[in-house]
Amino acid sequence: MNEKEKLVLDAMKRAGKPVRPGDVAKSTDMESKEVSKLIDSLKKKGLVVSPKRCYYAPSDS
Repeated sequence: MNEKEKLVLDAMKRAGKPVRPGDVAKSTDMESKEVSKLIDSLKKKGLVVSPKRCYYAPSDS
């Protein structure tokens, strides 16, 4: 996991609820598109789940 992925994952954990990529972008001072790409990468690694459409949360594993 690279630094930016870690930053996104930490922001999601701090939120404590499923968040949209735009919410993570605001809290990390990153572009929304970049956050979306990082979330996709984290999803493929099994670190992030999508409990409902367009919302993401850290997986429990």
